[in-house]
Amino acid sequence: MDEFFAWAISLPALPKMPLGVAVNYALSQRKYLENYLLDGRLEISNNRAERSIKPFVIGRKNWLFANTTRGARVSAVLYSLIETAKENGLVPYEYLTRVFRDSPNLTNGEDIEKLTPFAQA
Repeated sequence: MDEFFAWAISLPALPKMPLGVAVNYALSQRKYLENYLLDGRLEISNNRAERSIKPFVIGRKNWLFANTTRGARVSAVLYSLIETAKENGLVPYEYLTRVFRDSPNLTNGEDIEKLTPFAQA
């Protein structure tokens, strides 16, 4: 990573030319690009996350209820739960059925954490 940034800094690129814009962007994003080095579980690519939300992006015109901030927030929560359930090897329908059945009886935050997809796996 250090070699890449040393190379990028050494490039004789004019700031307004495409290469200069790309180099300046990479340099300005350095702290974010290096974040994945802090935790061995993180991947440098977000391709898996992008693929998992693709069906929702393709079908977004079908979900008219998301035309408000509140609707969009609810959609994001549900999509996150569904995709996290899938990543943890759960069947989303069964998982959500359990959440909707059990959540009215919860009394505190610790109980809520027991319903998260990663706690079910």
